[in-house]
Amino acid sequence: MKFFIDTADVAEIKEAQSLGILDGVTTNPSLIKKSGRPFNDVAREICKLVPGPVSLEVTAIDCAGMLKEAEKLAKFGDNVVIKLPLIPEGLKACKKLTEQGIKTNVTLCFSPVQALLAAKAGATYISPFVGRLDDIGQDGFEIIPQIRQIYDNYGFETEILVASVRHPVHVHNSALAGADVATIPLKVFQQLVQHPLTDKGLAQFLKDWESVKA
Repeated sequence: MKFFIDTADVAEIKEAQSLGILDGVTTNPSLIKKSGRPFNDVAREICKLVPGPVSLEVTAIDCAGMLKEAEKLAKFGDNVVIKLPLIPEGLKACKKLTEQGIKTNVTLCFSPVQALLAAKAGATYISPFVGRLDDIGQDGFEIIPQIRQIYDNYGFETEILVASVRHPVHVHNSALAGADVATIPLKVFQQLVQHPLTDKGLAQFLKDWESVKA
């Protein structure tokens, strides 16, 4: 499974890269707003910094507007992936961009049927938001194996990119279900590495070393 970082903070991206396991980046207008920097500056820097896919989101809600924005975003780098909302106009734009050879990430997916529509429109990635479903009292993760089964049933090449990841259990379950990608905040990257027995074992090794080193 590939790991993307969900951020627009360049320092966080560099920290995740230092772990040697980062495959790409996803962003959105809210994340870029948190950076406190102009959108174009942030987008260009991230595209140059990361060799893998960088998802940049449109803000238009009509197909023509999405296509116009996508044309500008695609110029930031060959690794740009256009994020589109899972609405009718977004599906129209997805189909047209796919026909042009531009990669897409259809976002704000909350059901397997929505994921099916995105795949039929040619989406490169589908982003089911598991954490937001959890927030409203549903089991957000249950849709991931369902999407996997649907895609496998019909041979869709759209990659399942699990988004709105809140904790390591989401990552664990995504990997078990055969998701292609998990996009996670830096906090979760750091939590994945941690285990109390690792810390305890390392402390013991270091203590023993102090007693035997020359």
